[in-house]
Amino acid sequence: MFDALAERIQSTLEKFGRKGRIDKETLEKGLREIKLALLEADVNYKVVSNFISDIREKALGAEVVKGVNPAQQLVKIVHDELVEALGGEEAKLNLKNKPAVILLIGLQGSGKTTTAAKLANFLKKQGKKVLLTSADVYRPAAMLQLKKLGEKIGVPVFLEENEKDAVKISKDALKKTRDENYDVLIIDTAGRLHIDEELLEEARRIREETNPDEVLFVIDAMTGQEAVNIAKAFNDAVGMTGIILTKMDSDSRGGVALSVKGVTGKPIKFAGTGEKIEDFEQFYPDRVASRILGMGDVVSLVEKAQQVIDEREALSMQEKLLSGEFTLEDFRQQLRMIQKLGPIQQIIRMIPGLGSQKVLKQVQQAIDDKKLKRIEAIINSMTPEERRNHAIINASRKRRIAKGSGTSVKEVDALIKQFVQMKMAMKQMRKMQKKMAKRGRKFPFPFF
Repeated sequence: MFDALAERIQSTLEKFGRKGRIDKETLEKGLREIKLALLEADVNYKVVSNFISDIREKALGAEVVKGVNPAQQLVKIVHDELVEALGGEEAKLNLKNKPAVILLIGLQGSGKTTTAAKLANFLKKQGKKVLLTSADVYRPAAMLQLKKLGEKIGVPVFLEENEKDAVKISKDALKKTRDENYDVLIIDTAGRLHIDEELLEEARRIREETNPDEVLFVIDAMTGQEAVNIAKAFNDAVGMTGIILTKMDSDSRGGVALSVKGVTGKPIKFAGTGEKIEDFEQFYPDRVASRILGMGDVVSLVEKAQQVIDEREALSMQEKLLSGEFTLEDFRQQLRMIQKLGPIQQIIRMIPGLGSQKVLKQVQQAIDDKKLKRIEAIINSMTPEERRNHAIINASRKRRIAKGSGTSVKEVDALIKQFVQMKMAMKQMRKMQKKMAKRGRKFPFPFF
């Protein structure tokens, strides 16, 4: 989502890194480039002006820290200002009351219904007993869509399909929530293709009758600056406590994320990062700022790994790697673990040192999701015996494997060569581990 913006800002900051000191003239040139980058990313003009003004003030007034060059200080200032523009501290859901009521509002097409299911799934994983309901009485498929999504994630959905009063549906759902001791009720409301008074009035009435703990505006990141104006209109008319940003995995310019807090005063609480139900996460301004500046995001990567990868399986794989018993069968399992984390580009962005746009492009040229799938196809075309003992794979076997996987003999050769090199590297790592163990030191093996 922030690729173009990240590339411009990183390129500008790299120029400062080549200078021993930063004078006022140099700073102003850099700030002009950052300002243009933000405006081209469709960030609100007022937000941009405040952002640049704050950087200028802090950069010119910053005391020189011993051991830290001026360019590093500037990166720190830009990072802090990005965090502030994105909302400052992490904004958590208010779930103190039981039952807690969460009202989702927004325009049609923003992804409210899917987001309702994603949020329900997120809360269910936290041990919450969740009930979903649809108060969209205008779009015939809305209730059916929510029902199917609820079945998919194992969360009950309260529906009154013949009822035409959205407020009554919401009140009845709240009664069921209380009667059956649910922890959270999520209400999916109707949207329109544009703002109208009828839509706003209905949302206001539902809010008055259900007294929600959270009113979350669902906003499509691809809508651009207009989405921020819509969010402000909803906030002024209905009131909201936070924002959920959808389609953060898109190639949109990122202006919504950087503008919405400054314009509405409300924080982004969650972000949809893909089409799958699991592609939904809490929004951490500091982590997103680090990604924009190419600093990576190890914390999010570790959290994601803990959610989708079995710890015992990972430790078993680590032991096999270090012991030299690692086979192509194990390698295939490792690839599947990596794919569970999401698109390889997202993973790379979270690794410190690989998050910069220059390195990112180089890594993407060397490896992507399609290449991972081709590697898995090659291994799948091998017999169990070949996967367990790659040494028996001769020329005729390679031709058969290539034909079966829709690849070339050259690709099969390359995979086996890389696998052998990896095994040799693991043996060296094992020796190093033993040496350090003799000295009473633990060798940190970076595996998930």
